[in-house]
Amino acid sequence: MTTTLITGGTVVSATGRMLADVLIDGETIVAVLAPGSTSLGHDLPSTVDRVIDATGRYVIPGGIDAHTHMQLPFGGTSASDTFETGTKAAAWGGTTSIVDFAVQSYGGKVQDGLAAWHELAAGNCHIDYGFHQIVGGVDDDSLAALPWLIDEGITSYKMFMAYPGVFYADDAQILKAMQVAADNGLLTMMHAENGPVIDVIAEQLVKQGKTSPYYHGVARVWQAEEEATHRAIMLSDITGAPLYVVHVSAKQAVAQLAAARDNGKNVFGETCPQYLYMSLEEQLGATSEEWGDFEGAKYVCSTPVRSRAEGHQDHMWQALRTNDLQMVSTDHCPFCMKDQKELGLGDFRKIPNGIGSVEHRMDLMYQGVVTGQITLERWVELTSTTPARMFGMYGKKGVIQPGADADIVIYDPNGHTSIGVDKTHHMNMDHSAWEGYEIDGHVDIVLSRGTVLVEDGAFHGAKGHGSFLKRGLSQYLI
Repeated sequence: MTTTLITGGTVVSATGRMLADVLIDGETIVAVLAPGSTSLGHDLPSTVDRVIDATGRYVIPGGIDAHTHMQLPFGGTSASDTFETGTKAAAWGGTTSIVDFAVQSYGGKVQDGLAAWHELAAGNCHIDYGFHQIVGGVDDDSLAALPWLIDEGITSYKMFMAYPGVFYADDAQILKAMQVAADNGLLTMMHAENGPVIDVIAEQLVKQGKTSPYYHGVARVWQAEEEATHRAIMLSDITGAPLYVVHVSAKQAVAQLAAARDNGKNVFGETCPQYLYMSLEEQLGATSEEWGDFEGAKYVCSTPVRSRAEGHQDHMWQALRTNDLQMVSTDHCPFCMKDQKELGLGDFRKIPNGIGSVEHRMDLMYQGVVTGQITLERWVELTSTTPARMFGMYGKKGVIQPGADADIVIYDPNGHTSIGVDKTHHMNMDHSAWEGYEIDGHVDIVLSRGTVLVEDGAFHGAKGHGSFLKRGLSQYLI
């Protein structure tokens, strides 16, 4: 096995930072040592196969994006990133593990949905990957399958209060699933928006001739997110099932989560970079010579980007500082403008919902360190350590310590990253919602289980390197 020594860097964890050397044997971290240490009885640099000099740079655990949708069928098309292209892009951006979503649709079986996603991913991933299970049709068969998922290493499942006719579950179905989850330790993930209400508002807007992408966000009112979040919390309270609310974008929904947590409930929430940086006002003003006001389609995602004038973005940053929100994932679900987003020309309801961000999450969150929104340690906690703990991977993932997988990113705080399709973009998309963003930092080197994937501006990985993550139960519960 190859031995590697990372020297001279500042090792950053969720609880602090220190100058330290990291020794890797094969796929595993075997020691974290004082710089230049001879505590192992010999001169380490002369005995290892490779020395990586990280002087002046941060040494952090590889990023974990716990919410991605590679190849997801949606809106008459499928997400444009495959497991091959999406995991390669993730690696470029310092993410070394993803948790994607296997899909069970109405009329299908949970087991068949999981098998289909294993087939899509196996042998194609550049980084390690796990699955949550979408339960899109809650019936006796799917309820009976939930405990089976645990043995398969799938310890979290997702339901939708939105998208009637596609993934929607009513309150009775959610209650039944949560009862099973409470008995078995599964973590319930929830898309919390009142879908039937949103659909009525959207239909009314279209009848008024308000069809541009901007009205996607207008239709998905914050009240529909707050109400659904509250309802999900109440159902969680009735059943005793832990609840994780995905892609929180409204400050009012955060308030519901905070109140539940203040009362000692196992209720958690994530937000995404788009809800920290993007706004409904920018979507309204987005035009181009090619697309006109349809340029705003690149911002279409659900939950939607919200009004900056109402203060949602600032509140999301605050919630990350105070731990009212525990994680930042991407909800990576990319669609090209050509042939995909353009399906919604003339009717915003037909625009496939999704933004591509898996490559940029670590950089975008580091920019929050630069601007003083979060600390360096909180950056690591939000993007790596808490995802590992929340979804049953901690100890192997999310930390630099002996016995952990050697998933390591060497990050240069003095570097610079310009985001753009023709610059640093590796996702399978013909546009970027992050076009023109400038980051005061740079992902220099990325290791996955001891193998260098990115170095010197080149990709050295290979598809098939990524292994399936058979996850345990959540390690974050009260």
